[in-house]
Amino acid sequence: MHHEEPSSPALQRPRYGSIVDDERLSAEEMDERRRQNIAYEYLCHLEEAKRWIEICLNEELPPTTELEEGLRNGVYLAKLAKFFAPKLVSDKKIYDVEQTRYKRSGLHFRHTDNTVQWLRAMESIGLPKIFYPETTDVYDRKNIPRMIYCIHALSLYLFKLGIAPQIQDLLGKVDFTEEEISNMRKELEKYGIQMPSFSKIGGILASELSVDEAALHAAVIAINEAIEKGVADQTIITLKNPNAMLINVEEDLAHAYQKELSEAKQRKEENARLKNGSILEEERDVYEELLTQAEIQGNVNKVNKLIAVDHINTAIRNCDPNKTIAALMKPEAQMPQVYPSAAPVYQTELFNLQQQNAVNYLAHDELSIAVEMLSAVVLLNQSLESKNVAATKTHLSNPSIGFNNLEDANLQRYADTLMTIKSEASSQGQEYLSWNDIQNCIDMVNAQIQEENDRIVAVGLINEAIDHGDPTKTLEALLLPTVKLQNVRAANASHYQDVLRNAKTLKCQESQDDSSLLWLDEIQKGIDDANRNLEDASKLAIGTTMINQCLENEDSAQIVAILQSPNFNLRAVPECAETYYNSLLDAKSLKAKDPDEGPWIKSSVQGMYGYYFNVETGEGTCVAPEGIVPKTSWLTGEEIQNIVGQITSDYNREQLWFANEDLIIQLQAQARGFLVRQKYKERKVYLQSQEPSVIKIQASWKGFKQRKTYSERLETLQKNVASVIKIQSWVKMWLARRAYRKRLQYFKDHNEEIVKIQAFIKANKAREDYKTLTGSENPPLNVLRKFAYLMDQSDLDFQEELEVTRLREEVVTNIRSSQQLEKDLNLMDIKIGLLVKNRITLQDVVSHSKKLNKKTKNRAEEMVTGEKQGIKGLSKERRKKLEAYQHLFYLLQTNPTYLAKLIFQMPQNKSTKFMDTVIFTLYNYASNQREEYLLLKLFKTALEEEINSKVDQIQDIVTGNPTVIKMVVSFNRSARGQNTLRHLLAPVVKEIMDDKSLAISTSPVEVYKAWVNQLEMQTGEASKLPYDVTTEQALMHPEVANRLESSIQSLRAVTDKVLASIFSSLNLMPYGMRYIAKVLKNSLHEKFPDATEDELLKIVGNLLYYRYMNPAIVAPDGFDIIDMTAGGQIHSDQRRNLGCVAKVLQHAASNNLFEGENAHLSSMNSYLSQTYEKFRNFFQAACIVPEPEEKFNIDEYSDMVTLSKPVIYISIEEIINTHSLLLEHQDAIAPDPNDILNELLMGLGEVPDVETFLGEGAVDPNDPNKENTLSQLVKTEISLSLTRKYDLREGEEQDIKGLMMKTKRLIVDVIRAQPGETLAKILETPASEHQEAEHLKIVEKRVILDSKTPEKMKHSRSILEEGQLPLEQKKRKIQRNLRTLEQAGLVSSENKYQEIINEIAKDIRNQRRYRQHRKAELVKLQQTLNALNSKTAFYEDQINYYNTYIKTCLDNLTRKNSRRSIKISGKEEEKGNKLKNISLKYTAARLHEKGVILGIDELQPNQFKNVMFEITPGEEVGDFDIKAKFLGVEMEKVQLHFQDLLQMQYEGVSVMKMFDKAKVNVNLLIFLLNKKFYGK
Repeated sequence: MHHEEPSSPALQRPRYGSIVDDERLSAEEMDERRRQNIAYEYLCHLEEAKRWIEICLNEELPPTTELEEGLRNGVYLAKLAKFFAPKLVSDKKIYDVEQTRYKRSGLHFRHTDNTVQWLRAMESIGLPKIFYPETTDVYDRKNIPRMIYCIHALSLYLFKLGIAPQIQDLLGKVDFTEEEISNMRKELEKYGIQMPSFSKIGGILASELSVDEAALHAAVIAINEAIEKGVADQTIITLKNPNAMLINVEEDLAHAYQKELSEAKQRKEENARLKNGSILEEERDVYEELLTQAEIQGNVNKVNKLIAVDHINTAIRNCDPNKTIAALMKPEAQMPQVYPSAAPVYQTELFNLQQQNAVNYLAHDELSIAVEMLSAVVLLNQSLESKNVAATKTHLSNPSIGFNNLEDANLQRYADTLMTIKSEASSQGQEYLSWNDIQNCIDMVNAQIQEENDRIVAVGLINEAIDHGDPTKTLEALLLPTVKLQNVRAANASHYQDVLRNAKTLKCQESQDDSSLLWLDEIQKGIDDANRNLEDASKLAIGTTMINQCLENEDSAQIVAILQSPNFNLRAVPECAETYYNSLLDAKSLKAKDPDEGPWIKSSVQGMYGYYFNVETGEGTCVAPEGIVPKTSWLTGEEIQNIVGQITSDYNREQLWFANEDLIIQLQAQARGFLVRQKYKERKVYLQSQEPSVIKIQASWKGFKQRKTYSERLETLQKNVASVIKIQSWVKMWLARRAYRKRLQYFKDHNEEIVKIQAFIKANKAREDYKTLTGSENPPLNVLRKFAYLMDQSDLDFQEELEVTRLREEVVTNIRSSQQLEKDLNLMDIKIGLLVKNRITLQDVVSHSKKLNKKTKNRAEEMVTGEKQGIKGLSKERRKKLEAYQHLFYLLQTNPTYLAKLIFQMPQNKSTKFMDTVIFTLYNYASNQREEYLLLKLFKTALEEEINSKVDQIQDIVTGNPTVIKMVVSFNRSARGQNTLRHLLAPVVKEIMDDKSLAISTSPVEVYKAWVNQLEMQTGEASKLPYDVTTEQALMHPEVANRLESSIQSLRAVTDKVLASIFSSLNLMPYGMRYIAKVLKNSLHEKFPDATEDELLKIVGNLLYYRYMNPAIVAPDGFDIIDMTAGGQIHSDQRRNLGCVAKVLQHAASNNLFEGENAHLSSMNSYLSQTYEKFRNFFQAACIVPEPEEKFNIDEYSDMVTLSKPVIYISIEEIINTHSLLLEHQDAIAPDPNDILNELLMGLGEVPDVETFLGEGAVDPNDPNKENTLSQLVKTEISLSLTRKYDLREGEEQDIKGLMMKTKRLIVDVIRAQPGETLAKILETPASEHQEAEHLKIVEKRVILDSKTPEKMKHSRSILEEGQLPLEQKKRKIQRNLRTLEQAGLVSSENKYQEIINEIAKDIRNQRRYRQHRKAELVKLQQTLNALNSKTAFYEDQINYYNTYIKTCLDNLTRKNSRRSIKISGKEEEKGNKLKNISLKYTAARLHEKGVILGIDELQPNQFKNVMFEITPGEEVGDFDIKAKFLGVEMEKVQLHFQDLLQMQYEGVSVMKMFDKAKVNVNLLIFLLNKKFYGK
């Protein structure tokens, strides 16, 4: 562990302070001390970086000795990026921000994203890239000191910008244990890293940021000298020097600058004195004691900030809002964001705060906090003004605003109340609510809510009191001040209890809930009802008293007035006054008088409550007074109301009759008319009911008359029978003759129709038979016999099969040739790129160009030569081995398990090459259905194997690069699937590219710059707008926002076109892609059953869209989607348009909304969500495909019924490599010793070399170019006709499946010649001579056809011989075979061998489908061949383009530099020959000084002088022989190709190993060879 020492110079480190010491040290000890010093200094720099980062992040970092490892995951670096570039980096963008994954399972490749974020953030603030480390320097720990060096530079740069504090100088102030220093030294030596010079950061930063380094350096020196003199006026002059590149320097602050800079310079000089003992004189930097430009700028910013705070306080005191807001907005004040529109708010609040301060002065921290709070208040006012409730809630919850007693549950109430208050304040001329106003509102709302809560409690107490039934307690509860009920009267307490109790009971009954409570409004209503009840009862009692007193006093005059008074409120009619009086008096006289009755009368309230009234005192109560006897001799109020009501009703009815006398008469007339009509209808109904009797009488009379007429006619006919018969015969004959002639004429008129009908009937019968054949589960034998002829092969079949074979061979050859040509062209691109860097490699470029031309011109000749050197060119004794290879490749092709295991046994780089060469060759690039079926089975097997063994999380398929997925996409984008992509995307991509008016730009900064450029072009004057702006600043301009919105609309339109093309072309997508998508989805669902459908479909979308379609949209020229001329390229605007479309589609396919950096495109998020749903349906539909067996109609018998054997075209090199790989991984591929693969490999033996494979005499042993000849022969392609290892032979164990196949052939021959009901009857019935003759004709016809069949398409000899047997022998052989098949369980004699009949029917159906597929394949192969020819033509144009370029280079080189050793026209320059004789010798020490040798394993630098390197040019231009000698003894020798060095330089490799020991700087080695051998 380390600790910090006092800063006194006397307390330096005891051993590692300096190399110079009192004791005399040897060279080795001094070297050891120097290394220890370097390690100590580096630990100090680590501690400095650690403390600085902790201050910035306010977070503790790992200990210094563990800091390097702790920074590798990039989390702290990304957090540091967030500190100084918060707009670019957020917590969401930091991977594993809590480091939970890192602590659990270590580093993940996604941790590199954090380092990239840090690098981008530094780039955004303008830190020079010279300080940046590589991502691998951090993640792979290749150069951690480089990262620490960058952190130091970043700290100085941020200090200059005023963003972060200055980093401390701890050299000599902290101490580490000797073990820690030794461990660090070993780490530094282990990686062989040269320690960067931390002391020179200031100078390098100054030089990188300036235009004129010398002028800047001189200006900084002048400033330091002026500071040292202490004259403020001179200092300010030097600070204002433009060459110093300082900003924000104010002349009136000269003395403040002088004081601050002088103190900073003194501190730096003191630290420098502490370091001088540990740094050699020649290693010291001038800026160790002088202030750098960044440090000067940082101190200037510090002074400016203090002065800015003074200005702010002054402006506040002067009560000028505009000046106050201007002072707050100055950059040097470093205040939070302020809003000028709210200047009075800032002025008022800050002035009040300043007055409350003891010294009447606000410091920077106080101002910063206050301004932040006031800005939050301003934003809150703006949201209130715009009625934005969501924004109001957000601003209220903002911690910086600092409200007290804020409850999250009440945010909605706060917002509503504040909006009301804001509206009222605005109407009164108050623009802004102050912080206090808002706080008061919050307190008011809290009080209201508390009051409401108290009322709720009080309502609960009232309900409890009602339940207890005590009126006193109920009254107390009703009088609680918190409940605030109105008109509660103590005298009515008993009635309140009754009314509220009944109301609560009724509510419980209605809600069917016994726990229901009365709410506040219901309680108030009950109180009001109770009060009203008692008032009405009191009035009624008074009226009743008055009526009864009038009756007793016989005063009738007052009766009507009393009844019409409010006490009764009855409609009394004055005309009935006497009647009222008499009736009431009669009623009263009937009531008996109780001698004990008192002055109380009792009445009913609402029919359920009692009310008692004292007629003497006028007192009323709801509670019966004790011991009272109510009056029984008086009429009650209800009785008086009933009597008066009845009299009034009778009077009103009588008056109504008098007023409507005419209407009554009319009503009586209507009633009488109704009665008459009713009587008439009854009579009519009676008559209608007797109608049947009347009809019967009439019918009897008519019948009598008709019978009489008939009898008379019959008597006449009976007298003339002979005449009648004769007339009848004549008529019948005439009718029959006329019908016959008409029918005959009809047939003659419709002769063609009759023929068609007969044909239709026959065709319908044939269709029925065919439906029976294809649809019936057990088709009958007689139907099968009708279609047996379909199994014959015609001349057209053979011609089409030959054409398919020829086209397939040509397609496969062209694919391989095209791929090789593409690789050569890519290599030519690289070589020409290297040529631009180093002209000496032009010889290699010319050589490669000649090879390229030769390949192009002689491609057809090589194909012919390859055929001659193929299977027919092999020696006779090698044919047996070649046949063994045919069996081996047949097994590999038809059993995907072997190749699937082999792929994952090899490294990924080898497996990819193996796929591109051997495997795709083995399946002929899926050029026919059989091979596509087998290749898909391989893909399926390999994909399932990879998912089960290598995929741990479902997202690994997306984040990783699965081998099988890569193979599938590569295959389907090759020549085989290229036409599909072209048809799918070419029209819409070409439409987008051809639209010249389309200019999509989704970057606000780019739109802003284009707008500024347009303004300048239109006006001819420089724009006053700044050119470099951020995204937020650009979006503040309405014009930019409008143009961006227009681009978004255009982007949606073109994206819709692409989507329409994709969604409408589902059937165009290759079946292989859709099937693998289905396999991928099912396999992932099987392994991850908890995965949702959305997660699975996103993985499918990653395959179908992102991997397959997206690259073709972004770069259509790279995938042959569009036609390009040689040297032509897509315009940048077109590329940007396509990139924007691809970006939107990519986000939509993965349902990834625009956020963060793309937040300005958030308006498209709803569009993305809608598009995702469409993509989701598309991906679901894409996975709905049949299995390959159903799609291609292929099973295990397919190879036995096809005309031709499977043929592949493979080079000798690929055969040998495959054999070698199988032997190398034999145990993993076929662990079972009895596996047929092991048997085949054992038969093949060891891997042969080329000569052994070709046989003796293939290559002349005396040929001086024997190696070149062999290297050419090894690439010779031969055709292998793949066959099974074992075929049927008599006497051997029979292959049951093959026996089934042969038996079916024999049965077809028999049933075609001999009919029968069942197969058993045919086999048992002897054939007739006619049937034998028919069979002989069939055999002779087949012999003639076989004689015309090409050799490669002929069946085996045993099948041909069996086909020529006589009919009876075939039948006997069929019977034997059927017995064998029955024993195997394949057929049964019980159902008359129906199983084999079904199999023959299946073969007939498959034969038809095969012919259809073959015709389709011919068309597809021709299309593929045309596309390959077009691609080859394009490559030839490219070659011509390169040839023109190389010729120009040669011409220029011949004119400009005759010293180069380049072959032209077969001759070399003489000087080139002389160069070959030059030999250079260097010691390793000398090369180490030059920087060429970085180190040698197992050798210390002081031993480098004993190692000698000798460099001699080789025979070929660009080859060098390098020998290494130790103490004069030659140790090793290596040949170095200059082209390889240039290739490594091109690929960015800076260090290489030579002899597996020496570390060599590639760039310096190239420089040395150029300088010494080529004069460069």
